[in-house]
Amino acid sequence: MSPSGLSLQRHVLLFILLLNLPHLVRGEDSVVSTLMKETCSGCHVGEKPEGGFTIESLSVVGPGVGPSVESIPSWERILRRLRAGQMPPPGSPRPDEELLKGATLEVERQLERIQEKEPFAGNPERIRRLNRTEYQNAIRDWLGVPFDASNFLPKDEASHGFDNIAVGELTPTLLQRYLRASELISRMALGGEGVTPLGTTVRIPPDRTQEKHIEGLPMGTRGGVLVEHLFPRDGIYEFQVRLTRDRDEKVDGLNEPHNIDLLIDRTRLHRFEIRPPKNRDDHTLVDSHLKVRLKVEGGQRRVGVTFPSLGEPLLEIKRQPFDAAFNRHRHPRSGPAVYEVSIVGPFESSSPGDTPSRRKILGDDRPNPSTTYERDQKEWEESANRILKRLMRIGYRRPITEEDLDSPMFFFREGARANGFDAGIEAALTAILVNPHFLFRVEQETPASLLQKVAPISDLELASRLSFFLWSSLPDDRLLRIAEEGKLHEVEILRAETNRMLQDERSESLISNFASQWLYLRNLEALTPDLRLFPDFDDNLRHAFRSETESLLREVLRENRSVLHLIQSDSTYLNERLAKHYGIPHVLGSHFRKVALEPGSHRGGILRHGSILTLTSYANRTSPTIRGHWILKNIIGTPPPPPPPNVPTLKDKGEVQGTTLRERLAMHRADAACASCHNLLDPIGFSLERYDALGRWRNWEEGEPIQTASLLPDGTEIDDVEGLEASILKRPHVFVGTMVEKLMTFGIGRGIEPRDGAEVRKIVRNAEKEEYRFSAMIEGIVTSQPFLMRSHP
Repeated sequence: MSPSGLSLQRHVLLFILLLNLPHLVRGEDSVVSTLMKETCSGCHVGEKPEGGFTIESLSVVGPGVGPSVESIPSWERILRRLRAGQMPPPGSPRPDEELLKGATLEVERQLERIQEKEPFAGNPERIRRLNRTEYQNAIRDWLGVPFDASNFLPKDEASHGFDNIAVGELTPTLLQRYLRASELISRMALGGEGVTPLGTTVRIPPDRTQEKHIEGLPMGTRGGVLVEHLFPRDGIYEFQVRLTRDRDEKVDGLNEPHNIDLLIDRTRLHRFEIRPPKNRDDHTLVDSHLKVRLKVEGGQRRVGVTFPSLGEPLLEIKRQPFDAAFNRHRHPRSGPAVYEVSIVGPFESSSPGDTPSRRKILGDDRPNPSTTYERDQKEWEESANRILKRLMRIGYRRPITEEDLDSPMFFFREGARANGFDAGIEAALTAILVNPHFLFRVEQETPASLLQKVAPISDLELASRLSFFLWSSLPDDRLLRIAEEGKLHEVEILRAETNRMLQDERSESLISNFASQWLYLRNLEALTPDLRLFPDFDDNLRHAFRSETESLLREVLRENRSVLHLIQSDSTYLNERLAKHYGIPHVLGSHFRKVALEPGSHRGGILRHGSILTLTSYANRTSPTIRGHWILKNIIGTPPPPPPPNVPTLKDKGEVQGTTLRERLAMHRADAACASCHNLLDPIGFSLERYDALGRWRNWEEGEPIQTASLLPDGTEIDDVEGLEASILKRPHVFVGTMVEKLMTFGIGRGIEPRDGAEVRKIVRNAEKEEYRFSAMIEGIVTSQPFLMRSHP
């Protein structure tokens, strides 16, 4: 008999498996044949078998015959669910684990034989534009200019979960934005004589609490903001501060006199004083005087604006005060707060100074400043030629020809004649920054490669793949030099370079860029729970959530730990704000630090992090379904299909009186159209139900004890997050395989295809020998066939 709730989709997958099983059978006593008899015969025999298919219709195929290339997509889908314990479907009798393992291994071996006979490397887009993050990182590393590309370039569309894949077109509007950005970047980088005052405004999120110390600012201060800013030249700069106002345009929390300190690199350069207004009309003038011009040396500086602390205020209210304090209605501020800081300049500039960006660009090739272009044209052009050739080699990621120099040198001559050497380099750099050789990554076809189904990419193309994978930025001089020598494809050299690059601080992009997209951490910026239900939520907590998860990822990367540490950990990273939210005592201060966890703390791996738990909840309640879907997609690698059309939504508690969320979901699963997915999603999600919509631990909800016991598809009984973590670690190859696929998608720039399956499993097996350490996974990816090569139609 068929188990209730068995989905048609899963039957179709199972039928595909059964139809192809004869290709794997080597005789009646094979493990696959035994699995068919013991597991499949319960539903697929008789006059009315499930799906109309009977195992009696199968016939044994002779020795040496295996599955075809065309059948690989079906096999890979089936194998993925077998390895995850999701087949046979929930409710069906489970086969002997050894039998299931043996059959799975046999399927894997057959698929690997196909890969050996007919290699496959995939065919990512040959021309891809640098996305916004890559462009910003490239400018930072190449020219030494900190640059916020979001002010100029639109957000990139995501594909297969990442925004570095579907980036091909360069529309006229986008080209105009790149041109505007290139002009500003060149001006900031050189700080030439023609630099006109430039303005930057930093605005603080309106829901940020500023009652306590901000990490990075001196102790003894509270609130304010700390920003990195590039001062293009030595000169006079104007700083202006505006304070936060309430709905009535009154400065919130200004009940007594306060000082405001302006700091450059932690040194106080100026102190403002503000006082409560004497009458209503004076409110608009309270911060009108918070403007000053100061002399600042050129270069990148840390600008801080903060209040000297007056001690902890004691709020006169009957209940415990909120952790959040950012408006006068539900979250009253006890003191004034900074709304925005503007920096404009330079005024009365004396010299460009010796900034890091000028050193990166000009090096030692600067001619005598007392000469002119007309007097020493040859010397100026020779210097410019060397400077531009060196810059272009990094920017274009390849050796530079004389033809490449024609256009930049034309712009150099025009600028140098009019305004001097620096102006000429600035004009040439502007042209380089909008050149397609910089803006686009191109992997060429060669006559030799067209004759092969799979051909290696060039060493220079490999250098770009590697650097944009690990750094989301340009290759450096060392990596390019090795590629130019034709040595980067040598496995030992490639591994050595990979490990060098992982140890470089630029590999931080694997956390801020790759992991933030894989785990959805970017979505935290737009997330705001219902403040009537969760009044303690503010931007400080939002930032703390992300910092905790990124800190754990950083530990795995920097200390080369097993990636399984992400699932189960006996420590986490906290500051006072987050520790208080979690109910963990004895953590004081704004800085994050590693904290050993006591038994029963309910904290540890990423499934217990407030970031993930909040991202997978609604604004007003938890969602076992969303949490289950997130884990299936990002941890287990078996996302359910989209729901069929016209599926009824989950009824609200008010519509079904006296029911819990668990009971309402049970009613939802009673619909056959819903059960196929919810039987997989809900058991996983319910194991996390003791965490509320902001990730706080609870045992009760509205006076009722929370029920978290669930039965996973493989028959494993779990009661809470510990059971879920144990079930994931029981099959480590599943989580590691999912992470490998995510990294490969990000690193190669295309979605993972069924024919990549054999290569993914090979990487996972090799990483297992090194306890699934992060570097072992990365090394496996960059030395894999899909990373080193590409398929040709």
